[in-house]
Amino acid sequence: QVRLVESGGGAAQAGDSLRLSCLADGNIARIGAMGWYRQSPGSLREKVARITNEGIVDYGDSVKGRFTITRADHKRTVYLQMNSLELQDTAVYYCHAEEITSATMPRTMYPELWGQGTLVTVSS
Repeated sequence: QVRLVESGGGAAQAGDSLRLSCLADGNIARIGAMGWYRQSPGSLREKVARITNEGIVDYGDSVKGRFTITRADHKRTVYLQMNSLELQDTAVYYCHAEEITSATMPRTMYPELWGQGTLVTVSS
């Protein structure tokens, strides 16, 4: 069984920082690109940040210059450092991974996986 486990959400004040973590848990041989999405009430899920195996990153326009995505492949973890938080950053943040291949035989390739979500609440 392969799953994504997020941590690090919570409450913060505007201007504060938070760091989210997402562990790809299970017997895994390979993980493709990983990223973070978010969804606030009444809104569609939007991409926050994405990082490829080669370290190529891209960000949603609303977080550029404030958020940083990194990954530690030896830990099978992706991080989202969120600085200068704003009220509109309040949302449930979801970890996303592409093309996860299990190490358990027979090999299984999951085209994509989502985490369960972690709530970030920013107040003034």
